Amino acid sequence: EKSYSEGNVKQSVLKNVNLEIQKGEIVIILGRSGSGKSTLLNIISGIDRPDKGEVNIAGLNLSSLNEKELTGFRRKKIGFVFQFFNLVPTLNVKDNLSLPLVLNKISDNGKTEFLLKAVELEKRSLAYPDTLSGGEQQRIAIARSLIHDPEIILADEPTGNLDEKTGNKIISLFHSLVREKNKTLIMVTHNRDLMKIADRVLTIKDGSFQEYREEN
Repeated sequence: EKSYSEGNVKQSVLKNVNLEIQKGEIVIILGRSGSGKSTLLNIISGIDRPDKGEVNIAGLNLSSLNEKELTGFRRKKIGFVFQFFNLVPTLNVKDNLSLPLVLNKISDNGKTEFLLKAVELEKRSLAYPDTLSGGEQQRIAIARSLIHDPEIILADEPTGNLDEKTGNKIISLFHSLVREKNKTLIMVTHNRDLMKIADRVLTIKDGSFQEYREEN
């Protein structure tokens, strides 16, 4: 459960959420803006803490970790893909992509080159984010989320700023890379077209989960 306070008003965002996800599973969580989707991702990653309950990942209770330990956990175990790409504007494509390796002190061993080719941007490796299209920026963001070999990929509206054609290409690429590397993907969106890549689809409404049904 999670609530936020605005002045004297307490707003409940997540209520009685109970969710279990298996390794290698792709789970799509649908919901309208403000339904608690992003809050859920923040709690799963340890960016935010629940008011009640706990998050267990591979037997590790995140509530038992301090902030420094949580930061280390996120760097190693979690890959993020954001709606607004979140690339570092002062770093070129190659350096943006390799940033998780630097932070985790991991040797490159060809990882950057492999993923640049996988997302078909090896010829733009020295370009800066402001010279890339939205689709190109998102491809780099997806590659960056995978480069340090995290166990879990969290994607927050990853096609929200892309046109439909580009968005479909991005999701197809994302799906193939995640399957190839047997990653667990949790994606929150309001775009029902993304359901085609999912093993399971859930809807979040009024702070609680439901199994997806067509009438929703």
